[in-house]
Amino acid sequence: MTYYHSLSLTFAFTAGILLTLGFKDFYPDLEWRFRRRKNIPVEDAVGQSDVFQDGVTLHDSTLDGNEGPEPIYQTPLIPEGIESCIGNTPLFKIKSLSEATGCEILAKAEFLNGAGGSPKDRVALNMIHTAEENGLLTPNAGDVIYEGSVGSTGISLATLCRAKGYLAHICMPNDQATEKSDLLQKLGAEVERVRPASIVDQDQFVNRARALATEHTADPSRPGRGFFADQFENESNWEAHFNSTGPEIFRQTAGRVDAFVAGAGTGGTISGVARYLRPKLPSVRIVLADPQGSGLLNRVKYGVMFDPKEKEGTRRRHQVDTIVEGIGINRVTANFEAGRDLIDDAVRVTDDQAMAMARWLVEKDGIFAGSSSCVNCVAAVNVAQQLGPGHRIVTILCDSGTRHLSKFWARVGDVGSRAGITLQDVLEAGSKA
Repeated sequence: MTYYHSLSLTFAFTAGILLTLGFKDFYPDLEWRFRRRKNIPVEDAVGQSDVFQDGVTLHDSTLDGNEGPEPIYQTPLIPEGIESCIGNTPLFKIKSLSEATGCEILAKAEFLNGAGGSPKDRVALNMIHTAEENGLLTPNAGDVIYEGSVGSTGISLATLCRAKGYLAHICMPNDQATEKSDLLQKLGAEVERVRPASIVDQDQFVNRARALATEHTADPSRPGRGFFADQFENESNWEAHFNSTGPEIFRQTAGRVDAFVAGAGTGGTISGVARYLRPKLPSVRIVLADPQGSGLLNRVKYGVMFDPKEKEGTRRRHQVDTIVEGIGINRVTANFEAGRDLIDDAVRVTDDQAMAMARWLVEKDGIFAGSSSCVNCVAAVNVAQQLGPGHRIVTILCDSGTRHLSKFWARVGDVGSRAGITLQDVLEAGSKA
């Protein structure tokens, strides 16, 4: 009797274990089916953790595999409006320049900003937000934003004005690439092309925009107000890069940057990024990339605004004597001065060097860059050679070459027309002529 009794207990114990295991495996599926039949929300039954009052959490691992009901996914956050596509642009290594110099030359792809396709998207959005906060702009009230621009800021403003309930009136020099003014018109902006002139001339494109904004606001017969964006002096410019571009670069590089290289038109990008990076990376070098004819290099190196090409009797035009658009200037701006003391050095880049770099980037990397981006890349290579192999240099790719077809790229010539070009050929372009 004792033998059969022990055998029965053993059998019962084994059966209990098997039943428990089976119940554990099949119960979640049975519960899921039961709740579906009773119209009880499935998400209340599965895909959620059970939390007890004492804080202990149990997780149903049976739902982690392919068996059982499909997992419940959280609804993704959908960005709202084109303005939400600005910022967080990729940072990538330019392979050919990195291999040729032994340094990591990284490019911030600012041409991928989603509104106007340049770093000016950040600036335009911040200037509009700041003006709204200060009561200077009211959406859908007939307000017009006036700006003097050589292209990129105007395009960003025109795009965002339409998105946020404003109109844009852009004044620009009439020697800029025609595709820029054509695009502005397609974006619904009113475009006024004026002759190139010195900043002391009241008809200079920036002064013209300022005057039009004042006239609009003073005219009681016109709806809304005129707002002069004033990208050169408005500190919302450099603040946009301090609050976004700088932090993004620091995060994307994990805080390892040996040099930051950028050109300056208004000066907002280099000042904003420098002001963010320097306190966190005291040894980082900030280097200005300056096209021929611009006075900013001498402002950095010697504290004066003068370039030999600008002396009386030698200028071919009233502004900076270069085919490069978007950077280079011969006057002091508030945005440049905001970071000037943080700039360690400046590199002069000629038109010939910029055009040679444009061809190089397409031929070696498939990068079709605008003129200012090519200037930045020449300067970045120069800095890489100064620092030596093993360093990391970050620069800016501002916009696409598609905005420079009729002027800069018309002079660049055919891609692939020179076989066996070296990086040294790029740096010496024009010097042997």
